Amino acid sequence: MKLPDNQVQYVDSADVSETFVDSLNAVMFDGQTGRIELCVTRMEPPTPSTPPKAKRYPACRLVLTPEAFLKLASQLQQLLGALEKDGVVQKIQKNINEYKH
Repeated sequence: MKLPDNQVQYVDSADVSETFVDSLNAVMFDGQTGRIELCVTRMEPPTPSTPPKAKRYPACRLVLTPEAFLKLASQLQQLLGALEKDGVVQKIQKNINEYKH
């Protein structure tokens, strides 16, 4: 049974730990659930005269109902709109494009 948001009380839990991620590996929707795989990149120990190497590991596999998936998308769009208005998104995009080249 789905209740309206105003009938559900949010209760914080200090036991939930934060998970650091630095990349997004996959976003999928199979018609029933939205799935997001978030990853962390770990550098391998450096060795002389070889280029740096890294491995990417999954840190979180988030599975969402269609409603939660859409709400996440909506909230991310609102956040991006605010960041664009403040000029932050352009700065980040410029840095990402510089990094890729």
